[in-house]
Amino acid sequence: MVDEVLSRAGSRRVHEIRLQVGALTAVVPSALEFCFDLVAAGTVVEGAKLHIDLTPGRAACRSCGVSF
Repeated sequence: MVDEVLSRAGSRRVHEIRLQVGALTAVVPSALEFCFDLVAAGTVVEGAKLHIDLTPGRAACRSCGVSF
């Protein structure tokens, strides 16, 4: 994620990042925040606020197409 932001930001300072994480991805938001600070250190992303929006899981029945 940080590499992608760096490729788009160039030398411009990044102040915040908004990230959507699906509830079924097994990503632990607190672990992501901890790792983010470590990976961002020494880059234009350092000190940026990471906003994590958890999105609910979704599925669809293959037989009838009902989403739930």
